Amino acid sequence: MSTATNPRDYLVITATGEDQVGLVQRFTSRIVEAGCNIEESRMSLLGGQFAIIMLVSGRWDALTRLEDRLTTVGSELGLAIVQKRTKELERKTPLVPYSINVVAMDHPGIVHNLANFFAQRSINIEELSTDTYPAPHTGTPMFSVNMTVGIPAETHIPTLRGDFLDYCDSLNLDAIFEPARA
Repeated sequence: MSTATNPRDYLVITATGEDQVGLVQRFTSRIVEAGCNIEESRMSLLGGQFAIIMLVSGRWDALTRLEDRLTTVGSELGLAIVQKRTKELERKTPLVPYSINVVAMDHPGIVHNLANFFAQRSINIEELSTDTYPAPHTGTPMFSVNMTVGIPAETHIPTLRGDFLDYCDSLNLDAIFEPARA
């Protein structure tokens, strides 16, 4: 939270490029050198590409310094970089975090169907990751989805949970719906 004695601004950075040893070290050193701090980040190897998304904080002048350097950093490290100023997340209503895990035989539309279920109920997907892998013994292509949703506090969660599990059963998806662990 920003205060008068400790003002912080925020910058979201996404970067992608060919995977290479030491890339995270070289990229994060530029953030530290500018006087900024990494608040949150997700980094992953996707195919032969390395992807980074992070929320960086700092005083306005440190973030400006970093913004001014990112084009050069991208060229030096072989990264395509997109940046956008943002502000601290302010929730208008209290949300209860729930973890959703879904596993099924891989087929198109799984993420879309899950997103549709929650969007129709005005429930925000706050984090989502997917993976494909061969099933043990058979090698059948499997698909897993792990997500965290923010459920409005006034929602009757047992009804929502039942509706979600029924929906997943109708699509032949195995699902777990439980409170998120801190």
